[in-house]
Amino acid sequence: MVQIGTATELTKDGGNTGSQDQSPHIASTIRLKNLRIRSAEKPAPKGFFEGWKPMNKLFEASDLIHAYSRAQAVADGVLVDVTATACEAGFTVPVAMTRAAWADCVEWTEETDRRKATSQDEAGRLWDVVWMAHRAARRAAGAGCCAFEVLRVPREGRGIRPRSAVLTMRIGAGDAGEPVITISQPNED
Repeated sequence: MVQIGTATELTKDGGNTGSQDQSPHIASTIRLKNLRIRSAEKPAPKGFFEGWKPMNKLFEASDLIHAYSRAQAVADGVLVDVTATACEAGFTVPVAMTRAAWADCVEWTEETDRRKATSQDEAGRLWDVVWMAHRAARRAAGAGCCAFEVLRVPREGRGIRPRSAVLTMRIGAGDAGEPVITISQPNED
């Protein structure tokens, strides 16, 4: 049995009694905002929970079709590890950038340098990204995801004026459950 409350609060069908009787009221079901809650008086129908798995056992190892670890993504070049520079900027967890974010905001070749005739290099461009990411992380304090803006000279075209680019920083679990940060473009998952 489930004790619901006092008779002034609820009746068996969940309505208000309007009575001033303060005696405890026992009911088999109540209705709260259209949500029906069953008590121990009426057990679930036979077979109701058949096939259900507890939430901590939702998937088993045999259910896994394919796993792609963060280490594999770094080895394949899908992610670029920038942890060393990020630590200098103040990060205390591993940081990686997606290849698309790297290509847009960091990548700079000698050919691009000759064509643009500007004094840019990958180390300086990477510093700009991780420094702005660190500033955004401090402002977001506790958020799992935040967007930030960085100014960079685009590699494409003839322009040499810095243009704004928006990047997204997410903190999540690494291969062993440790916290890791991934910097990506907003349209990437």
